[in-house]
Amino acid sequence: MKHLLHAVLVSALLAGGAHFAGAAAPGVATPGAFAKGADISWITEMEDAGRVMRNREGRQQSLLATLKKQGMDAVRLRVWVDPAAGYNNLRDTLVKARRVKEAGMRLMIDFHYSDDWADPAKQFKPLAWQHYSVDQLAAAVADHTRTTLTALREAGITPEWVQVGNETTNGMLWPEGDANTHMQHYARFVTAGYDAVKQVFPQALVIVHVDNCHDGARFRWNYDGLVAHGGKFDLIGASAYPTTASNLSWRAATAACLATMNDVTARYHKPVLLAEVGAPWNHPEGKAIIADLLAKVRAVNNGMGVGAFYWEPQAYDWKGYPMGAFDQQGRPTPMLDAFREQ
Repeated sequence: MKHLLHAVLVSALLAGGAHFAGAAAPGVATPGAFAKGADISWITEMEDAGRVMRNREGRQQSLLATLKKQGMDAVRLRVWVDPAAGYNNLRDTLVKARRVKEAGMRLMIDFHYSDDWADPAKQFKPLAWQHYSVDQLAAAVADHTRTTLTALREAGITPEWVQVGNETTNGMLWPEGDANTHMQHYARFVTAGYDAVKQVFPQALVIVHVDNCHDGARFRWNYDGLVAHGGKFDLIGASAYPTTASNLSWRAATAACLATMNDVTARYHKPVLLAEVGAPWNHPEGKAIIADLLAKVRAVNNGMGVGAFYWEPQAYDWKGYPMGAFDQQGRPTPMLDAFREQ
């Protein structure tokens, strides 16, 4: 029955239907409902380094319990192929994914197809794939995707969403998959990942993710190229960090993001979600920024905005990252109240 319900919800969602709020049991996430989540991929590394997570009152508490209290129901986890330090590999991902399942939260898996960070400025191949041909790279994408997801399935964990690549604004697996020069290869790699996801989890929604939600032209260029070359995807993912948008106020950036979301959902007939959002943890308008982003996703035409994920909210005093949503004592700031109130 659960799988049948999920199939019905997904079918309606992809057809452009309204959000499904479903009458789920308390504490149980509802597939298809508007997702409010966070990427917490740093958590095991932070814990190993002695970082402590606390609740609003300052008492030590598990991160997931705190996020649920703040209104979140979903978690995003990145996956690297063979990272030097071991974090974000399959073993580490399974540790975190089991926690997500035990917490009754929804799960997104974010494949970087790299041994380290992949983003618009760097989409470097894993060391083991360095000398692969295009055919071999496509096969490696499929194999890595299947292997990881099969391990999750065997652990009884079912992701609701899977990202095939992280912020692939300029493609993936450079130089072969550089979208600026080899759009056809980029589309082939995306499709290899898509097909592999569906082989393991046929009902999972596959995301292609582009950064700078305020830059609508970049989204059109990327997804037009994918579509022209047969690239497959179910959802459009976007990153929105309004305070970093060049020459725009944060309000102008969120307004431009809404325009982008309305444009791409109409153009490609796919729902959109903000796969990453964030603002400086101590920004005087931090809560207003995040609340406005959530409101903008909910305002996408025809109910086609389906969720938002804060990127690493727990990252206080960690590797110099300034855009978490916890204070320096490891407590959630009022910024996260936006998720509870929206």
